[in-house]
Amino acid sequence: MTITNEDNMQLMARYKDNHFDLAIVDPPYGIGMDNQKIRVKPNRPNTYKNAGKLKYKNSNWDNKRPDAKYFVELYRVSKNQIIWGANYFSPYIPEGKGWIFWDKQMGDNNFSAGEFAFQSIQIRSSCFSYPSMRVKGTRIHPTEKPIRLYEWLLMNYAKEGDKILDTHLGSGSIAIAAHNLGYDLTACELDKEYYEAAIKRIEQHTTQLRII
Repeated sequence: MTITNEDNMQLMARYKDNHFDLAIVDPPYGIGMDNQKIRVKPNRPNTYKNAGKLKYKNSNWDNKRPDAKYFVELYRVSKNQIIWGANYFSPYIPEGKGWIFWDKQMGDNNFSAGEFAFQSIQIRSSCFSYPSMRVKGTRIHPTEKPIRLYEWLLMNYAKEGDKILDTHLGSGSIAIAAHNLGYDLTACELDKEYYEAAIKRIEQHTTQLRII
């Protein structure tokens, strides 16, 4: 497993075409989850209005979406891709493949029922139901996804021996899932504080497994 604190464009530039078998990425959606663009939708008055009260630092990681250059590099270095939030990146998403819907089991509230991801492996689409970290567990990142979700992705879309790429490590959930299932992961996180928090979380998990 290789995890670095750097810009993802620098990371990808070091690798040859199709080096990675599968990229599983969760780029910023540009909707203000970094607490910079706290919004209140007229028809959903509670949406994001408490975002500034969450115990996360203010930063700029979600102030804009990746541009075309990012997707060109992503498709160059990886044979297949799973891209979370792909509905926000429609100009860069190929047609004719499948989608994944993560049902967050949010119940009756103003939050989104789930999230969409594009996947280039199969034509058919699929759904996975599992509670959001907003419902289940303590988060170290405002858009943290469950380890179980990444384990499901790896079990259903990756093959034994695949090299996995993540260009936006965030909380490190994918790294723990890859460790649990024995996949070779290369990942990076640009934000130093989130990188250090993710490394600490990953180290705590792997140490616990060794002790047990």
